[in-house]
Amino acid sequence: MTDSCFDVQIANDIAHIILNRPEKRNSMIPAFWNELPEIVHDIDENAKARVIVISSTGPHFTSGLDVSSFAKAEITDPAAKRAARLRAGADFYGTVKNMQQAFTALEECRVPVLAAIQGGCIGGGVDLITACDMRYATKDAFITIFETNIGMTADVGTFPRISKLIADGVARELAYTGRRMPADEAKDVGLVNRVFDDHAAMMKGVMEVASEITRKAPLAVMGCKRLMNYSRDHSVQDGLDYIAIWNASMLQREEIFEAMKSNAEKRPGEFVDLPPIKKHIG
Repeated sequence: MTDSCFDVQIANDIAHIILNRPEKRNSMIPAFWNELPEIVHDIDENAKARVIVISSTGPHFTSGLDVSSFAKAEITDPAAKRAARLRAGADFYGTVKNMQQAFTALEECRVPVLAAIQGGCIGGGVDLITACDMRYATKDAFITIFETNIGMTADVGTFPRISKLIADGVARELAYTGRRMPADEAKDVGLVNRVFDDHAAMMKGVMEVASEITRKAPLAVMGCKRLMNYSRDHSVQDGLDYIAIWNASMLQREEIFEAMKSNAEKRPGEFVDLPPIKKHIG
C-alpha cells in the first residue's frame, strides 16, 4: 500500500507506517491529515495487525505542519470576501477538529502504536507522538513545541496529552519556551522509553518490542490499551469499576489457559485475533 505521504508494510502481524517525504522533512501537507486516519482505520477495522509502528525517513522524523501548503487563494469578489471573513472562525475550528481526529485515530485504535523518532520531531510531530502508546528515539533526536516560536499556540493535541505523560512543570517549560528537548532528557522525564545509537538500532529494537506484543493475546492487549486510556482520563475509583465491568464481559478463560499452557510448553500461543469492526449491519 502506498500513499503520497506514507508507505505501509504489513508483515508478521505488525503494520509499519513510514513517513516517506524525506526531501521535504516529512512535513504535514493536507494529504497527510486525510491519509493517516484512513490507514489507521483500515488496519484497525479490518484487523490487519496486532501492533502498529510509525517511523520516518531522512534526517528528521517530521518538521511538522507545512503552513505554506494551507495558503488560500485571494478572494476578490466583495460578497465572497465578506462571507469568508465572517465564517473564518468556524472554518478554522472545523479544520483543526479534523486534524485532531487524525491523531486521535492512533489513540482510539484497538492495537498499540509505537513511534520511532529520529532527528527533529517538531511542532505537529509532538502532537503525533503523544497520541501513540510508546515512543523510542535515536540519540540525535529532539522534540520541540515549535508553535510557540512562531507566535502560535499548539492546537492539534500536544497540550491535552503531554501533560499526562511528563511532569506539568516540564511540559509548561517546553510550551512556554519552544526549546528543544534532546532524546536523553526526553528519556529522563519519561517521554520516550528508550534511546538508541542510530536509526538502524532503533528500528531493530522497536520491532523487537512490537514482535513481543504480537505474541500476547490480542484481546488482552486491547483491554490493556482501553483500560489504560480510560484510567488516564478518569478517577481511580472510576477506573477500578470500569476494569471490573470490562472483565465481567470480556475475560476469556480459554485465552488465559492457552497463555499459561504455551508459556509452560515454551511455544507461541494460539490466540484468536481481534474481530473486524462491522461498519454495516447485515
